[in-house]
Formats: sequence, C-alpha cells, structure tokens
Amino acid sequence: MLETSARLLRLLALLQSRRDWQGSELADELQISPRTVRRDVDRLRELGYPVNATTGSFGGYRLGAGAELPPLLLDDNEAVAVAAALRTNAVTGLEEVSLRALLKLEQVLPSRLRHRVSALEQVESVPRDSPAPALDPELLSTLAAACRDSDTLRFDYQAHDGTPTRRRVEPHRLVNWGRRWYLVAWDADKQDWRSFRVDRITPPQPPFGPRFTPRDLDATTYVASRVTQAAWRFQARVRVHAPADAVAARINAAIGTVEAVDDTTCELVTGSDSVETLAVWIGMLGYDFEVTSPPELVAHVRSLAARYARAVQD
Repeated sequence: MLETSARLLRLLALLQSRRDWQGSELADELQISPRTVRRDVDRLRELGYPVNATTGSFGGYRLGAGAELPPLLLDDNEAVAVAAALRTNAVTGLEEVSLRALLKLEQVLPSRLRHRVSALEQVESVPRDSPAPALDPELLSTLAAACRDSDTLRFDYQAHDGTPTRRRVEPHRLVNWGRRWYLVAWDADKQDWRSFRVDRITPPQPPFGPRFTPRDLDATTYVASRVTQAAWRFQARVRVHAPADAVAARINAAIGTVEAVDDTTCELVTGSDSVETLAVWIGMLGYDFEVTSPPELVAHVRSLAARYARAVQD
C-alpha cells in the first residue's frame, strides 16, 4: 500500500510538471506498465484530481483545473522560491492573505527547507510611505477574469470626493502601480479611457457582458501619465541639470516621469506622501537640481542643506 501511495504522489508530480504526457512516457518514468498507469490515473480521479484524457497525435493525459484546489507538489527549490516571494514581496493590498499563505506553507516545510526560508527573515525592505489600501482577492480575480474574457462590467465606483457613481466599462488591464491597483477600462458611457482604483470599486455582480472587441492601449503608460501625481500627497516639479535619458535611467517609472528641456537639462515630475522621501529620491539622482515647489519640499531641502553644511564645517 505504501508503494502504491508513493507511486501516486510521483505520478501527480509528473502531471503537474508539464501540460501533456503520453501513457507510455509515464510508464517509463514510473517503471510500471501502461495498464498500471491507467489504474493509477483512475485512482487520482477518485481522489478528486481532474486528470483528462487527450486525443490526437499526442494522445495521453493532462491534469486539468478542478472545482477545488488540489494539493500541489513542489520540489525543494520551488517551495523555497514561493516562500521567499510571499515573505519578501507580498502582493500590494493583499499582505494579510500573503502572510496566511506563508504560514501554511512554513508549517509543512521539512526542517532542511524551513532553515533556508528562515534566513530570509534577515532580509530588509524599504518601508512604504503609507500602508497600501486593503484589497478583496475575489474582486481582483473577478476584474482579471473580465479583462481576459472581454466581458462588459457594471459597478458602483467611489470618486475621489466620495461621490458614488454607476459605471459601465469594457475592462482592459489591471495595473499595479506603486502602492495601488488600477483597472484601466473603456468607459462605455463617456466613450473614453478611464483608470479606476480597485479599492474604490464595489464588487460587480453577475451576470457580466455582453462581450466586446478589445481595444489597443498601453495600460501601464496610461496609468503612469494620469495616475501617478494624483496618488501622492505632495507633487513636485524638479529642474535637474542632466540629460533626460540619464535621469530616466536612474529612477523607477513608479516614482515619476522625466521631460526634456534641452540637451543638458530636464524636469522630473514626481511625488510622495512625505517631503522627506521626496528629498531622498531627488538627492540620490546624483545631479545638481533646483526645487521650486511644493513649498514644504523647498523648506525641507533648505533645512537639509543647512544641516549638511554644518556637518562639514571645520
């Protein structure tokens, strides 16, 4: 019985490792007969694993998607990679859900792998200016599916001033920008592109539709041009004495955009929820710069300049 159970786990691991398998290939890998492969596949089906038979020139078996999530078999490196991703790069707005998944995974890790994962506790990350808005995982999945399937959605949306509005949109892409998630969609009533903060969307109720023909748009660029500044408490335009290409190469697109003034000067349009963070970003560019707004940033940079000057006085 133990040998059969171990063989079933090995068969499940093989089916998860790639999309399609021929029966003869599985038999060779497991060193059993094709008849035993068929019996083991039937046992997996009885346990709730949707193992589908495929036809054609590559007829055989394929592990399909089931109504419930079956146990996944991960090798050592895969398990450590998943744990590392959950620990060091939790999905924005889903930090609590990511932590629950991490705790479940760590509970079943062998001691040799738990030691490798625990070393990641020493990894440091840069804190965000403020917590990301909490997200509903089911809502995020619903929006992603509507984008994939080109289904028209209707939902209530809370505008920036708190006013609720009813929207009818053709969802295009979900974009994770900075600390927030945005749905980029074609507004069917306004006949124009719009970006919607996912944390302000009331979950749409089925049925969805009708289907629509997808339109072309670079969703990330759209969000960068329309959302970035509005997301920050403080917005700034900084004159940087360096070519635009050189400055753009030194910043993350989520921090801001660069506009060329001439061959040796550009303007950085950026923002943050704190002037302290803004001053750090600008100072790390490594170029001379001029700040004229906002007033809070001007005052903070003057204070820093005076403090640094005192630090190097003889």
